[in-house]
Amino acid sequence: MKILIIGQSVVDNINENGKLTVKSGGIHYSVAGISSFIESDDEVYLCTSISKKDKYLFKEFYRTVKNDFIEYRDNIPTVNLTIHKNKERDERYSHITQNLNLPVDVLNNFEGIFINMITGFDITLEQLNEIRKNYKGIIYFDVHTFSRGLDEDGNRRFRKIPEFKKWAEQVNIVQVNEEELKTLTDKTSEREIVKEVLSYGVKQVIITKAEKGARLYHKPKGELESVYVSAIDVETKNKVGCGDVFGAVYFYNYIRTKDVNKSLKLANTAAGCSAGYSEINEFKKLKRDVQQQYY
Repeated sequence: MKILIIGQSVVDNINENGKLTVKSGGIHYSVAGISSFIESDDEVYLCTSISKKDKYLFKEFYRTVKNDFIEYRDNIPTVNLTIHKNKERDERYSHITQNLNLPVDVLNNFEGIFINMITGFDITLEQLNEIRKNYKGIIYFDVHTFSRGLDEDGNRRFRKIPEFKKWAEQVNIVQVNEEELKTLTDKTSEREIVKEVLSYGVKQVIITKAEKGARLYHKPKGELESVYVSAIDVETKNKVGCGDVFGAVYFYNYIRTKDVNKSLKLANTAAGCSAGYSEINEFKKLKRDVQQQYY
């Protein structure tokens, strides 16, 4: 099975409880999540950009995937994250780079395309239209920081996404968290927002809910149905990248099995396990930890 992952690599400067740490971030978490699950017959290709000075931060997992579509740039985005206990984190960006260059001519080689809008500027609407024009398979779209505007100081604040309908019309699966969900339409209730997004042609809307688990909405028989999974019990050591891991694990397992329920449970368990990891190299044991929780 061949799959393509698209998203920006970023350097995370994380401030939590007065402690500052520097880590690899962005699409690196998606790659770390999926690399633990892939089988020997799988080929995962990554479309991203990195800088030579920051390459060392990403080598742990980028060497596990195909690097044909990785390009080097002088700088990659830096994110200053302030983690709060009971509310959404604050984000301030610098060095936001231009959109990625996509391998449009080979898209139909892949069984699935996973797009994670790490910075919100990873691809343009024109590029997404071009992807859909040249690709008939499943496109997974994690809204992520696309839900946040960018002010002149580099701060990212939630806003209604301009022309989200045009983006959604080109994809099959949309992932958001509870705050990101509110940026998709003018509707206010979860169910009404989901109904509108599904009316655009999206087949599944997945809402991650942190310690409350996750819920997936779809219309398998023409009527709106939802699937809910509760969060696993874990000692939280990390609040960054869990949604990225969730999406990658769901995407991989759904592409392989087309089983919504199993894929959702595996993804939710993987996100929970990742919240218990302090260091990126711990993701090497993700599949084992998920299986111990799942079975």
